[in-house]
Amino acid sequence: MTALKEYQRLEALGLWRASPDDQRREVIVSIGDATLTISDANGKALTHWSLAAIERINPGERPAQYHPQGDARESLEIGDAEAPMIDAINKVHQAIERARPRPGRLRLFAVLATIGAVLGLLVFWLPGALTRHTIFVVPETKRQDIGQALLTRIERVAGPACITQQTEPVLARLAERTGIRKLVVLRAGVSFSLHLPGGIVVLNKALIEDYDDPAVVAGFILSERVQVSQNDPLQDLLARAGPIATFRLLTTGDLTPADLDRYAEQVLVAPRPALTDEQLLSVFAQTAIPSTPYAYARDITGESVLGLIEADPMAGRALESVLPDRDWVTLQNICGG
Repeated sequence: MTALKEYQRLEALGLWRASPDDQRREVIVSIGDATLTISDANGKALTHWSLAAIERINPGERPAQYHPQGDARESLEIGDAEAPMIDAINKVHQAIERARPRPGRLRLFAVLATIGAVLGLLVFWLPGALTRHTIFVVPETKRQDIGQALLTRIERVAGPACITQQTEPVLARLAERTGIRKLVVLRAGVSFSLHLPGGIVVLNKALIEDYDDPAVVAGFILSERVQVSQNDPLQDLLARAGPIATFRLLTTGDLTPADLDRYAEQVLVAPRPALTDEQLLSVFAQTAIPSTPYAYARDITGESVLGLIEADPMAGRALESVLPDRDWVTLQNICGG
């Protein structure tokens, strides 16, 4: 889906805020190819909304108010003086509505038109470009929703995540210490660690229960940070799901349950890309966590991880504990011992 040609490069003033707690700020709103771009007065893009996923809060009323589909916290207001922009958004929505299936011949025509549009997109817009554009416009809240949906599917196979009232704050402190949004511990299903869209890192309970030093599990968490920097998990999901699923996410903001189920099955057994010692040592240095415990956990002989041991950025330096001893002992009982 692309914006109507006569409205490309159309700009208007609006009032935008990222959340109810933020103050509204004056912004420049412009329609582009499949997206509504919201920029500051200097032309710096603040956010991008998929045109197909914009919802009108007050249909028929002025000033017009909008928010992204599924995220009512972010809002945009366009006043009466910017009627051309309001009309443009309405016409884009009408064009999208006309493309939806209708009963009888109209439904068949709309389906055929949609199929033609999809085929044209696949032919003239390379799948790689489509994936990059989709990743660029998908909001963080949607990434978190996708990651949580994948975690739910993994839990069906591996069992529910381990969590208790005592370990929940400890797990949150470990996540903060290692720069991760959310940590999840499973009894099985994942060999060591795994990252999902939305900043979720899944850990096998053995990384916590089988080692005396919390720097070991911290090392595996940091390795997932490097993996994410090299291979966006949402990009990996879309690459496996294919261009049709990518186009569906771009235009509707959703993936089908079948797409999510298939990826959840694949990602648990897929080989992980190799990371260089330089990539790993950089993140260990940034977080002031020693790499040697992690290295020996990967290879008890140390032969295949000699670079991580000899170039440990924290060797000979005073170390800040990854977690206090009391917290670590508490966390080691997260799955019931």
